[in-house]
Amino acid sequence: MRILLASNASYEPPRGGSTRSNLAWLRHLASRGHQLRIVCAAPPEKREAASELISADGLPVLSVRDLPRHINLLSEEIRRFAPDWVLVSSEDLSHTILREAQRAAPGRLIYLAHTPQFYPFGPASWHQDAQATEILRRAAAVVAIGHHTAAYIEQHCGRSAAVIHPPIYGQPPYARLGSFDAGMILMINPCAVKGLTIFLALARRFPKYEFGALQGWGTTAADRAAIALQPNARLLGTVKNIEEALGASRLLLMPSLWYEGFGLITMEAMLRGLPVIASDSGGLMEAKQDTGFVIPVRGIEQWRPAFDETHMPVPVLPQQDIEPWADALRTLLEDRAAYDDESERSRTAAVGFVSRLRVEDFEGLLAGLPAAAAASSNADPLEHLSPLKRELLLRRLRQRAGQ
Repeated sequence: MRILLASNASYEPPRGGSTRSNLAWLRHLASRGHQLRIVCAAPPEKREAASELISADGLPVLSVRDLPRHINLLSEEIRRFAPDWVLVSSEDLSHTILREAQRAAPGRLIYLAHTPQFYPFGPASWHQDAQATEILRRAAAVVAIGHHTAAYIEQHCGRSAAVIHPPIYGQPPYARLGSFDAGMILMINPCAVKGLTIFLALARRFPKYEFGALQGWGTTAADRAAIALQPNARLLGTVKNIEEALGASRLLLMPSLWYEGFGLITMEAMLRGLPVIASDSGGLMEAKQDTGFVIPVRGIEQWRPAFDETHMPVPVLPQQDIEPWADALRTLLEDRAAYDDESERSRTAAVGFVSRLRVEDFEGLLAGLPAAAAASSNADPLEHLSPLKRELLLRRLRQRAGQ
């Protein structure tokens, strides 16, 4: 198969769970001999209007700096490459890439539904769009990485989604990294929507312990300044391997205030025996796999008519009750038996979850789609076929007609 991935996120370097997830699927497809292309946004530090390279994963990547140029090159690449399937990742706030993919490759569109805030539908959406939602209803497939998110898509979009969790966790055995006696209290991607206010409030409550915040795509200058003002908290630089941060930590805080699709870092920490204190926001409940220390929060419901330096809408942050968080953290910091029990429960649940993942499932979805794509599209029922496949089909029809 010929497969093109379109995204408004950076893939060289990749940033965030959605890009890591997509690359996990693409690497497997490449290993199976399928032909792949990525058309994506360029990282902010890139000065070229557009550049083409081979990524660290060996995948051809066309990265584009500005969105209008991105759309033109995406259309040109679809015509030139003639993909059997065009994968559109949900990091597309304006839904412009989604519209262009549908226009250029009707009947061949597959939506990778990672981040609910980027969906064109539902209460968590930053940009609800009825036309874009209708495109998704007619897409060949919608892929969700968890059952909670799939239910959300069914409820608010009115179509079913295939649940395929990305195999991003590596191979067992997984290192045991949690320690009751030492290590930081870790937060990933410290920013408003991820619950930085709760993290800082806990750091003030527990001044004898070290708190570490691993900066991510949502971290602003104001976030960095707020962390710097807290004596027992420090900002951590990005790491090539998440085990570098997890190995220096005793537990993970995941106090997210926005609607989470799943929470991949929760599973990554649990696999290595780190207890996770998480909010009950969206798919985090699924990621926790019935382990303990899930804290109710008042989720973000309003956004200001402004964007921060990371191009994220500025949230209106509801007041939070910090006491349940402080009680949970105190238990794990002061009760060794409780810590060890939660560490073991978390690791057992996570290993069980990951053991059920099959890297072949995404390829299997694609292989079984042509009939469904033709039936679900108002376009030419042969639209999903590449020019080469159309030519082969035409030859066979002519041969049969001549018999």
